[in-house]
Amino acid sequence: MSATSILSSLSKINEKYQMFRTITSDTEVGEAKFLFSAKDNLTSKDMETCSGSKILEGYRPPFDATSIARMREAGGMLVGKTNMDEFGFGTFSTNSAFGVPRNPYGPERSCGGSSGGAACAAAVMEGHVAIGVSTGGSICCPASFCGVYGMVPTYGRVSRYGLLDYGNSLDKIGIISAKASDLGKYIGIMAGSDPKDPTSCMQPDMGARRKLKSVAVPKDATEGVSEDVRTAFINGLETLKSMGVDVATVEMPSLKYAIPAYYVIATSEASTNLARYCGMRYGHQEGDLSLKFDDYFTSFRSQYFGQEAKRRILLGTFTRMVGFRDRYYSKARMVRQSIIEEYRSVLGECDAVLTPTMPFVSPKFSDISKMTPLESYKADILTGPPNIAGMPHASVPCGYDRDGMPIGMQFVADQWDEGVLFSAAEEWEKNFESVRPEVSI
Repeated sequence: MSATSILSSLSKINEKYQMFRTITSDTEVGEAKFLFSAKDNLTSKDMETCSGSKILEGYRPPFDATSIARMREAGGMLVGKTNMDEFGFGTFSTNSAFGVPRNPYGPERSCGGSSGGAACAAAVMEGHVAIGVSTGGSICCPASFCGVYGMVPTYGRVSRYGLLDYGNSLDKIGIISAKASDLGKYIGIMAGSDPKDPTSCMQPDMGARRKLKSVAVPKDATEGVSEDVRTAFINGLETLKSMGVDVATVEMPSLKYAIPAYYVIATSEASTNLARYCGMRYGHQEGDLSLKFDDYFTSFRSQYFGQEAKRRILLGTFTRMVGFRDRYYSKARMVRQSIIEEYRSVLGECDAVLTPTMPFVSPKFSDISKMTPLESYKADILTGPPNIAGMPHASVPCGYDRDGMPIGMQFVADQWDEGVLFSAAEEWEKNFESVRPEVSI
């Protein structure tokens, strides 16, 4: 299907899958070389940016995020902003104020979160490239649930300028696509230092591709995962061996502490980042202005923040309180350093660490509604460790369950060593038969 035909079909397909929050009004491609979408927490000067939240409805930024600007400069056309959990707070994209994206392999199931709309767009739109953002697993999780490739570069590889922050020390911008070769191609376009984001300014070159020769599998990698995921992962290991990749089992005991440490650090940073949304500078500006400051802010934020956003603000505020910072926040940072050191030790002996991406296939919305917040948080148990460590990682499809739902596995490489992940994903694609969703454009 031509790019022009895809543009003319966007609204119709979006009615069914709700993958976009905003769609371009253009129906002609013009001189654009490729089409791409961006997650709704990246600023774009010609489209509304809401980050999945009612509190930002109507916000039209006057500038592009650096990642979007570089894609445009390379000849890309931004076709829409993809739907997401409010400010990235979720694993299933069910916390958006603007509808819930539907999985193209089963509309009664989740696309994953928080870049759920991005993964759905990559799965159903032929040749599409979606920019996603990962804080604790928000690229690899939806890539796994939607049967596509997702790549998160090293923290700092892509400028965060123009990103509506969730957790400043955790947020990373990456790519989701149905083609493995797109990962290196488009991350290469977005990467590089940017004086507008100091965390992006000191970084080694991306370097040449390096063939994957060995992987390490943590001893507990399949503990607690579903039977379908375990079977697909073991089959994936056998396929890697047939490709000439050495597989070793290793002990990585600190990984099990990644989730509690992640939620302490992430919510602490989120609670400060969200303080700016008070009804005075961004999005909605309304209410009784005769109230005192605190009463006005409380009234406004209570009305427009969703339940999960309020939960994370309260949790983050608690862990930063005087008397609790050393008990929680400081300890979480120590755990983060231990995880980094453990990854580096293992990656000194092999090229990548390999685990399943998610412990189960995409759940039905009826099952998600019965989960407690803690059960939802635990779903990030395999994607949390590389994110808290800032390590580059990629999810590739590795199988399907009895209902045809996709299953993914996750490669983690050393910091700044994206080249081995690009090669691994592309070689894997040649040896794995993907099943595309029935509905595609």
